[in-house]
Amino acid sequence: MDELLQRTVGLPEIKLSPGDVVIREGEAGGGLWILVSGALQISKDGVAINAIDRPGAAVGEISLLLDSPVSATVVAREASVLRHAVDGRALMAGDAAITRLIAVGLAERLAFVTTYLADLKNQYGDAPGMAMVSEVIDQLAHHRLGPPARPGSARDPDPDY
Repeated sequence: MDELLQRTVGLPEIKLSPGDVVIREGEAGGGLWILVSGALQISKDGVAINAIDRPGAAVGEISLLLDSPVSATVVAREASVLRHAVDGRALMAGDAAITRLIAVGLAERLAFVTTYLADLKNQYGDAPGMAMVSEVIDQLAHHRLGPPARPGSARDPDPDY
C-alpha cells in the first residue's frame, strides 16, 4: 500500500490520540482515510473485529463503494496519523489508480476471510455449532448484488456446546 500513500501525499493529515474516534458505525459515509502511521481498532456492534497498523490501509472505503452508512467504528489504538479526503468519491473518481488500490485492499481482506472460513470448515466442520461456517461460505460464493447484509444472527442463542 506504499503506492496509496504516494498517491495521497497532498491530502490533509489528521493526528489522533489513543481513543479518538475516526468514524462511528451507522454514521453517513463519504470520507476516505488513509493510515500513515499508528494503529486503529475496528469494532462492529461493539465487538472488536480487526486492527489496522499497515501504513497505506484505507478506512471508510466500504461505505463509499456501497453508498451506505459506515459499517464499523474505527478508533485510534495508539497515536496515529491519517490522511483524510472529505469527499472520498471525488478522490476515487479523479484517480483510477487510487480506486484500483482500494479494490486490491478489499480483495486481500476478502481472500483472508474466505481462506480463514475454509480453514475453519476443514478443521472443525463436524463440530457442534460449526455448521454455520458452511452456510457462510455458501452465502459468500453465491451472493449477488442487492440489499446490504443485515447485522444479526439466526443461530441458536443457547447451543448445546
